[in-house]
Amino acid sequence: MPEIVSLLPLVGIALLFWFLLIRPQSKRQRELATMQQALKTGDEVMLTSGIFGTLRETEEDHVRVEIADGVTIKVARGAIGSVANPGLEHLEPEEN
Repeated sequence: MPEIVSLLPLVGIALLFWFLLIRPQSKRQRELATMQQALKTGDEVMLTSGIFGTLRETEEDHVRVEIADGVTIKVARGAIGSVANPGLEHLEPEEN
């Protein structure tokens, strides 16, 4: 019995490690994969390299991103880091 009790701190540290590091990272990966699958033409995105652009074409494993007028690049869906300004497309600019 004392041997089992001496292992409890080690088990506690392992659980703490899992809850603080591994679990949040898994959640972020799931959210990123969900976002990458939900991309649609016209979305403003930021690539993992920091390049901003607009989705012009979406295919199963890659997308075409317009980074300047007439300049379109083909990138893997995994290269999309985030959607720039999600949910703000309905806002009108303020008039002064």
